Amino acid sequence: MRAKPANGTIAAQLLLAVFLWGANNTACEYLVQHWPPAFVGATRFLASGLVLFALLRWTRFFGGQHDVSPDLRRRLWRGGGLTMALYILCFNYALKWTAVSHVVLYLGAAPVWALIWEERPQRNWRSAQRYSAAALALCGVLVLFCPQLRSGQARIYGELLGLTGSVLWTTYGRQCRALSSELSSAEISAHTFWRAALIMAPFGLIEVAMAPPAWNATFFLLQLFCVLGSGVLAFGLWNNGLRHWKTSEVYLFNNLIPLSTMTWARFCLNEQISHTFWVAMILIASGVILGQTKWERILGAFWVPSE
Repeated sequence: MRAKPANGTIAAQLLLAVFLWGANNTACEYLVQHWPPAFVGATRFLASGLVLFALLRWTRFFGGQHDVSPDLRRRLWRGGGLTMALYILCFNYALKWTAVSHVVLYLGAAPVWALIWEERPQRNWRSAQRYSAAALALCGVLVLFCPQLRSGQARIYGELLGLTGSVLWTTYGRQCRALSSELSSAEISAHTFWRAALIMAPFGLIEVAMAPPAWNATFFLLQLFCVLGSGVLAFGLWNNGLRHWKTSEVYLFNNLIPLSTMTWARFCLNEQISHTFWVAMILIASGVILGQTKWERILGAFWVPSE
């Protein structure tokens, strides 16, 4: 069994994943304006899954492979594959109908959903801390969402899908952590990716029949980057973090994805950032920091509340 990597190494890997996902999110927003969203997701994740399986079989880059029992196959379909497919459909359609900075900011609230999921309300300081964090994040979501009610039906759908994607992303992270006792992070990605691709395939085929995608070198290269940079490398790094840290600890790095994406979108797509985005980001980030910080270590002797 491999030794657990140092915490600094895991953090550096997660930061690289955040950087790659910022570029990926910007590339996806560009792609879904020209290609059908389900088609973009299905082709990307099918290719990513096949590349990961090839690396697992013919190299030692991600380690070896494990046998997959019939029960595990069922869980990979019902859990990881289905959740990933639903998440990608929500994410890609949200990108088509609203700004990428909004979509990823909703994802930034995922650590708070994970915190709530890990523990029911209790009569102690830690529980109050977590649910206060959730309230701050929810305020941030409302600040971001409410102004869009005057922006037209498509924009509202995009915001709702972005929020739904945030919950699905948290769900997928929990499922990956549960599967990590039986499969490596690369195996989890490989197995869930091709299953998600097959689930999305019928929707993608319908889209292509209704509106055939245009083809040029730019679209192909962007999709290739999404396959290799995000689908293979970033997800592998992310799932490796989930293998060694709690879901809520890994998802703290979600808070940096909006900043990474916003920077990429500003310079590559010249996307303007609204004032409400900054207010919402401060509230969501404050909620994440409040929920994740171990205040007893910071306050030391001044710490009074106890579990």
